[in-house]
Amino acid sequence: MTQKVYRSPLFYTGDKYKIISEIKKYFPKNINTFIEPFVGGGSVFMNIEANKFIENDIDKNIIDIHNFLSSFDNVEKLMNLLISKIDEYNLSFSFRENNIPQELKEKYKKTYFAKFNKEAYQNLKNDYNNSSEKSVLNLYLLLIYGFNRMLRFNKDNFFNVPVGNVDFNKNVYNALNDYITLVNKKNIQFQCKDYKSFFPDLSIEENDFVYLDPPYLITASEYNKLWCSAQSELGLFWES
Repeated sequence: MTQKVYRSPLFYTGDKYKIISEIKKYFPKNINTFIEPFVGGGSVFMNIEANKFIENDIDKNIIDIHNFLSSFDNVEKLMNLLISKIDEYNLSFSFRENNIPQELKEKYKKTYFAKFNKEAYQNLKNDYNNSSEKSVLNLYLLLIYGFNRMLRFNKDNFFNVPVGNVDFNKNVYNALNDYITLVNKKNIQFQCKDYKSFFPDLSIEENDFVYLDPPYLITASEYNKLWCSAQSELGLFWES
């Protein structure tokens, strides 16, 4: 019987959910503490059994979203907040109903989500950027409706991703439901540190397992803005 694979509701760049079954073959069977210095969206820890999880990322926005989503004990409480915001801004919401006008669908057959959501998304983005108290709820919706579901900020720390041709659909709901169900069963601690300060603070014991999945030097992904070849100063080595 094929085991279900869970995907993070952050739909993060570099997400490992498609290859998690292959990755897990190299993990020990019994893990006490599962440790990730570069958690990203979290699809790996969602699919791992361990007694405890220590999940770290240098990107505060990523950790803020993890802390926010994991604070709910069931998905419906979160959905009530999300639906209220979606209705407030009049964003598309195909999970509940198909609220895209038929004429828009016919005129823009492949991009009607982007056309419908463009103004509403821009209003949401402006409200988020202009607020002194940054709403993680709003940030998560910007991620869901943004281009390629990216988290990207300019030098002034303004969220600057354009609207995407995406929508809050059944896949988003299922990912949220799976995430909240799983994190409520796991003993998870989220941290926001540079990995060079994260490692010295660890106390690694027998049967603990560290999964290292750093950003890739060969790409120009958004998460590489805090990562370069100079990071190798720490000295991360593997023994065969």
